[in-house]
Amino acid sequence: MLHALLISNGISGLESYYVSNELVQYTTCLITRDFDPDLTPYDLLVVPNGSDHVAMLRIKEKVDRFLAAGKALVCCDGFFTAWVPGNQWVMDNAHPTRDVRYFPAGPDRHGLLRNLALDELNFSHGMSGWWACGYLQAAPGADVLLADTWQRPIVVLDEVSTPGRMLLTASGPLADVTYAGRPTGAPVTLYRNFLHLISTSFVPAHG
Repeated sequence: MLHALLISNGISGLESYYVSNELVQYTTCLITRDFDPDLTPYDLLVVPNGSDHVAMLRIKEKVDRFLAAGKALVCCDGFFTAWVPGNQWVMDNAHPTRDVRYFPAGPDRHGLLRNLALDELNFSHGMSGWWACGYLQAAPGADVLLADTWQRPIVVLDEVSTPGRMLLTASGPLADVTYAGRPTGAPVTLYRNFLHLISTSFVPAHG
């Protein structure tokens, strides 16, 4: 079983989206004035929507060491500070949301898009453009799994910038349970596919 540290900015209900299960056990870390978590006991670092990226920048060196040890990071929030190695999020609302669509963009060597219902990311209650805000400047050599209408990276798997693995979205939420409370759906599928990948790829910190 993976042991994950879930970063929390105190958003109400966050723990209801990240539910310990057969794949992962979560420990929640609240961002406070003295935010300085010990990452060493964990296999996975999860930085969800609504996170404090100024605080994350303060622990950038810890994140670097964590990934250098072959651990994994999921960031599904617009990281406007430069704490994610090799990649950067860019906010862009220049295009009408009605024109936004997401497309498979390159190799999916690990099957992270397996069983992914893409229309669930393209539309929510008939509205498009809901899932991602802006785009990613992906590290050279990283796998762009999904791109938008303008061929900009939206979901990136980076296995080249560090010895670890990073799954990054352009603010598109990923979790064990959807906002509607369902343990199914495209964001859940993508997230759980990544959990399966990392759980079979290295020996977790807790054996």
